[in-house]
Amino acid sequence: MNNKKIYSLIGLAMKAGAVASGEFSTEKAVKAKKAKMVILAEDASANTTKMFNNMCTFYETPLITLGTKEELGKALGKEIRASLAIINENFYKAIMKQIEIEQENMEV
Repeated sequence: MNNKKIYSLIGLAMKAGAVASGEFSTEKAVKAKKAKMVILAEDASANTTKMFNNMCTFYETPLITLGTKEELGKALGKEIRASLAIINENFYKAIMKQIEIEQENMEV
């Protein structure tokens, strides 16, 4: 999957103040029901992965796994990030649409 467009959407969301990044902020956004979706790095620790899987299931928040901690951090213009929450409905929809497009392109 070529995630360039997804990463640039994440970067735009960050600039627009529509992202909570890092474990603490992501967890806070989910528990406050502000998170529209959680994005977790593929190389996040087993504990982090389990915690967010359970939390997102409980709070009914969509969770996707995407890229590495380094790639997520770079998309945000920060150091490495294992998790982030998109807290804006429009960015959430745009990212989900892009993921669908990427998956369709892979099937062809």
